[in-house]
Amino acid sequence: MSTSHKNKTLTTFLAVFFGGIGAHRFYLRGMRDRWGWLHLVTVPISLLAMAALPEQQQLFTASLFIVSVLAGMLAALTIGLVPDEKWDARYNAASGKQSDSGWTVVLLLMFSLLVGAGGLIALLARTFDLLYTGGSYG
Repeated sequence: MSTSHKNKTLTTFLAVFFGGIGAHRFYLRGMRDRWGWLHLVTVPISLLAMAALPEQQQLFTASLFIVSVLAGMLAALTIGLVPDEKWDARYNAASGKQSDSGWTVVLLLMFSLLVGAGGLIALLARTFDLLYTGGSYG
């Protein structure tokens, strides 16, 4: 009996670009994944907070979604760095196919590292600006 083959490149892509809404989690584990739903629920919560508190900085009202996006970038790194043999043993043991991820995963990892680290640094800088100077620098 053959089960569906979980593609590591597609999973990494989903984590990079749609990790904030948990697409990579739903792809790997299905619609019953609690962590995937936690990612997804951050969108309406952040939108409600932004609507209910318009005088607050959007950085703070959207912080749950921002953390979810950064977690997706981190998940992309952890997924993409798993060797193909371990990936197949974990997700494709019964599929009958072997994974062969190439340079696409490497490029996705570089993009994830660039955007994730840059986003984290920008988030820290803006948070300190808002907390300690009242937003004097922007």
